[in-house]
Parts: sequence; structure tokens; C-alpha cells
Amino acid sequence: MKRIALAAAFAIGFTGMAAAETVRVGMAPEPYPPFASVDASGNWTGWEIEMMEAVCKAAALDCVITPTAWDGIIPALTAGQIDAIMNSMSINDERLKVIDFSNKYYNTPSMIVAAKGAGITPDPAGLTGKILGVQVATIHQAYAEKHFAGVASEIKAYQTQDEANQDLVAGRVDAIQADSTALDAFLASPDGQACCESMGAVADDPAVLGLGVGVGIRKGDEKLKEAFNKGIAAVRADGSYDTITAKYFTSSIYGE
Repeated sequence: MKRIALAAAFAIGFTGMAAAETVRVGMAPEPYPPFASVDASGNWTGWEIEMMEAVCKAAALDCVITPTAWDGIIPALTAGQIDAIMNSMSINDERLKVIDFSNKYYNTPSMIVAAKGAGITPDPAGLTGKILGVQVATIHQAYAEKHFAGVASEIKAYQTQDEANQDLVAGRVDAIQADSTALDAFLASPDGQACCESMGAVADDPAVLGLGVGVGIRKGDEKLKEAFNKGIAAVRADGSYDTITAKYFTSSIYGE
């Protein structure tokens, strides 16, 4: 697994890149494996970190990771504190009112996980009277509040997905909702294997769940948007997208 140091101004540097444009990329430091995490030594690791490096190199951008809390990452972008968000942010109607996005670089479903044998289904009937855990300021929270708020006994929001996962293990919530690939990583962990199983994907709602994950860009920054689109297209075409993905997943996560 490639490891990129958090030190040295959090920079992802590319040797031999002349006059590359420096881009401050917002990334939440909260762990979100297998996409992005910071280890005890301060190193960034994960699929999205490697993909960011490849996309930025292809686009001739000198991308600098700027740690930004997830629930403040869009305000940081609109205020000019960062230049882009590459942090598993889905392209949906609500966010498009405030910021713009590049083309998608992956697209995976939203899934419900519960204790083994719980018999919960990923729909209003299955979650009636249940406590559902979600990460704050995510499409999963928005979906749960739209589709399950009238039936679940509580929709409990957490600052990080790991906190929601651990409360499921401890029995403080009945189920959790999150991205399927992130939950696959949890289910493969010792805690996940011991306690829990997938109950399946929720019904699609493109207005909330979006049309895939893209790079968040400020409205009007067409130059940077096109640069990221160029980089995404390049890594898809040259095979590096598939090479990086194969390190973390057993099948494609690009989606339809």
C-alpha cells in the first residue's frame, strides 16, 4: 500500500512537473477506510489517496492535502480556504446548489448493516422502530431522514463512520447506513465479522444519493473542473485506475 506523509505541508509532490498549479485539496482526517485514513505515524493511506495522486499528476496539478473536518468541508471550499474536495463526496442536487463537481470517479450503492440474524430489511418496513446510525452531513444521513425518519425510533448521527460502526458492535444502534464499500471494509474487520452482516442496498434515490462521487469545485472555477476531468479521463484510459482499484477491491467501483 502506498503511504503518503502527512508532514511536509501535507503535499503530494510529483517530480519533474514544471510549473504545476498548486491545488489545496480538502480531506477529512477522520478514518474512512479503504478510501482514506491517517495512520499513527501521520501517513495518509487508501484508495482515494492513491487515486488523487494519479489524477493530479495526469492533470498537471500539484495537489496538497489540506485536512478539513467533514461537516465544514463545503463551507471551507466556498470560503476559499481550500480549492477542491476529493473526499468521497457524492454529486447530488442539494450540493449542486452550492458547489460544482468534476465528472464522477466512482459510484457505489448505500447499504444497511445490522447484527447477524437481526432480520432487518433496507426499507421503511425493516427499520420501523429501530435506531439507525449514520455519519453526519452525508448523503446517507439525508437519505435516512427522508425515507426512514417517520418509522425509525431514532436516526443517530455520528461525527465519523467508525463511531457509528462501533456503536453497532456495542448494540447501541440496531443498524447503520453508509457506502457499501466502506461497510464492506468494516464487515471484513474482526469486529465486523463477529457481529454483523449486510442487509442489502437501500432503494435508489438519485436526487439524494447522487450520480456518483466527484471532485468538489467552487462555482465558476471551470479551469480547475476541466483539469480534474482531464485527469480522471486519463487514469481511466491508461489503466492506472484499474491498477489502483485492484489493490483495494475485488471488482470495479466505477459504476454504470
